[in-house]
Amino acid sequence: MSKKKMLGSEVKELLSGVSDHGKEHLLEVETDLVQTTILLAEAIEKLGSSFLALHAAISSQQEEIDLIISTGEAPAESIDRLKVLKDDIASHINAAVTSLQFQDLTSQLISRTVQRSAGLREVLSNLGIVGDGIPHDGETDEIAILLREITLRLEKQSVELKSLLRKAVNQKHLDSGDIELF
Repeated sequence: MSKKKMLGSEVKELLSGVSDHGKEHLLEVETDLVQTTILLAEAIEKLGSSFLALHAAISSQQEEIDLIISTGEAPAESIDRLKVLKDDIASHINAAVTSLQFQDLTSQLISRTVQRSAGLREVLSNLGIVGDGIPHDGETDEIAILLREITLRLEKQSVELKSLLRKAVNQKHLDSGDIELF
């Protein structure tokens, strides 16, 4: 194989590496954003219905209290109904608070997405800086060595970025019950 063909092979490997690693990280960015969008939509929907249910339960409770006040006595059925309403209110409040906790999950996803994007930008930036150092009139062997170093550096940075940003948020739906934050 001639030196020109060997250099061409190194350039092709480098460009392929940039493309492959870039696409892989960008696919992860897209996946994170889709998951974030789903979680936010579900959280907003659940919060809305939880607060509406809470409002309805409090209104019913107030009607029972108004009835007790107007009659001057507390019938057993009213006491039982108030106990049920109290449990309903507690249940709705718990559902609303649980939904609010998912704001933290979505914030983590968005933060990780930004970190992944910044990491990819750094990888590509370093690639450009090192690539600028390749002499235009350098010997083929010298250029080939620099290109191999760039490829190894790119692979190392990609692995480091991948391990730094491992999938830490596994929650897919608000009601799935298993949350892994870290």
